[in-house]
Amino acid sequence: MPTIKTLIIGSGPAGYTAAIYASRANLSPVVYEGFTPGGQLTTTTEIENFPGYPNGTTGNEMMADLRTQAERFGTEVRSGYVTKVDLSKRPFTVEINDGEANLLAETLIIATGATARYLGLESEERFRGSGVSACATCDGFFYRKKSVAVVGGGDTACEEATYLAGLANKVYLIVRKDYLRASKAMQERVFKNEKIEVLFEHNTVEVLGDESGVTGALLKHNDGTLKEIAIDGFFLAIGHTPVTAVFAGQLELDEQGYIKTVPGTGRTSVEGVWAAGDVQDPHYRQAITAAGSGCVAALEVERFLSMHNS
Repeated sequence: MPTIKTLIIGSGPAGYTAAIYASRANLSPVVYEGFTPGGQLTTTTEIENFPGYPNGTTGNEMMADLRTQAERFGTEVRSGYVTKVDLSKRPFTVEINDGEANLLAETLIIATGATARYLGLESEERFRGSGVSACATCDGFFYRKKSVAVVGGGDTACEEATYLAGLANKVYLIVRKDYLRASKAMQERVFKNEKIEVLFEHNTVEVLGDESGVTGALLKHNDGTLKEIAIDGFFLAIGHTPVTAVFAGQLELDEQGYIKTVPGTGRTSVEGVWAAGDVQDPHYRQAITAAGSGCVAALEVERFLSMHNS
C-alpha cells in the first residue's frame, strides 16, 4: 500500500493548523477528522478571543475556515477515526474504522484533543452552548455582571471561580464534598473573594432554563434538602479526558493519560510521532495554543523528513 508522508489524526485547531503548514511544505498531509469533525470548538457558540476575528465568530465557522485553508494548499481531509496503531516501526501502521482501512504513515501528528467531563444530566446536554460551558476563559466574558455557577472542588474549579468572579456579580462554587481538594493557596483566594459562595455537600440535580438559555440550577444537599439558585451560566470544572486510549502502551503518557512531549517541540517518546493541541496540554486548552502547537509539530515534521530523506 502507498505510504502517507504525514498523517494527521484530529481536525481541531491543532490538526488543521498542522495541515496548513505541512501542505505548504509539500508534505502531502492527510487528515482524519475523528468522531467530532472540527473538534471541541464546534460546541462553542461565540468565539471572541481568537486573533484575526475582530467581530468574533463561531466554532463551526472557524473550523470551516481552517479546513478550507488547509484544503486550499492540498491537504486531503477524510472522515473516519483511528481504532488501532502500530508505532513499533516506521512506516507506522494505522487502522481506520475498525479495520475498514489500513494505512502506512511515514510521520504522524496526533491532535485528537481532550473531552471535558460532564455530569451526565439531560438538562446539561440540552443547554450546552446556551449557558452550559466547560471553559470559563472561553465563555466567561459573556457573563459580565451576571450570576454563574462552577461545579468542582479542585484547583481548576477554584481558578475558574476566581476568574469568573472578576467578571460576574455572583459565583456559586458547587462542591459535592465537605471540603475543597484545591491547594491551600487556591482555597484562600476563593474564601477571600466576596463574590464567591461555596456550596459544600451539594450535587446538581438539574440545570434550569428556557428558550433564552440557562436561568438556574436545582441542587440537592447531601442531607436530601433541595435548593434552587438563579444563574445565567453553568460551568463544569471537573476535569478533561484526553483522547489517547488507542495510543496507550505505545506512547509515553502521564498519569492523567495526556501524551508526554518534549517542551516546545511536540515530539513524543516515539521518533517520527508528534502530538499537538489538548491531547498533550492539560493546562491551557485554548484554540490559539492548540493552533500554535500544531504549527510547531508540522515544522518539526518538515525538518525530520528533510534530514531522513536527504
